[in-house]
Amino acid sequence: MAAPSDAELVAKIQGGHADSEAALFERYSARVYYIALRDTRSRQDAEDVRSETFLRVLQSIRGNQVRSPEALAAFILGTSRNVLKELFLRRKRAGMQEPPEAADTAVPSHEKDFLDTETKAAIAQTIERLRPREKALLRMHFYEELPTPEIARRTGIAPERVRLVKSRALKRFREFYARMTRAQGAKKIDTTRRERITSL
Repeated sequence: MAAPSDAELVAKIQGGHADSEAALFERYSARVYYIALRDTRSRQDAEDVRSETFLRVLQSIRGNQVRSPEALAAFILGTSRNVLKELFLRRKRAGMQEPPEAADTAVPSHEKDFLDTETKAAIAQTIERLRPREKALLRMHFYEELPTPEIARRTGIAPERVRLVKSRALKRFREFYARMTRAQGAKKIDTTRRERITSL
């Protein structure tokens, strides 16, 4: 059975079908999360941005405010960008230059540039650990925003398998990134302890 089109999902959501809301989330959730993670460099922020994005999208669909259901993907990505802009604007007004997770660690100002570079390096290293096909697919899907048929044509993967490969690639990315950030966190704690011991 063929998956419903975006326009069909919109119509069903407007008709009160909860399963279509879940299908919409499943279809675009990973893309929104990946973009948010790339921009915020925080898993918690990425989760928050994703939740707020889909809350607004569903409200717009239910309120018949989506002018072109066929362009739903662009509408969702545009909404996520607005949520990100609002997040950064709130933090700028509050005098926050980094996500709350980073602020809670009370990092001295002279170390911030180093940590930002370290975070970017961790994401880059995580991506490098993916298989070539996984890296290529994620790049085409999230950065180039290519449709599934075009990704299938470029990669030589059957269209019905593109979503499966993408899901596996994202899972591996999250696992690698989580392990790497935990390891870096443990290393920082160990370094801090050694500095304290040395200073005694």
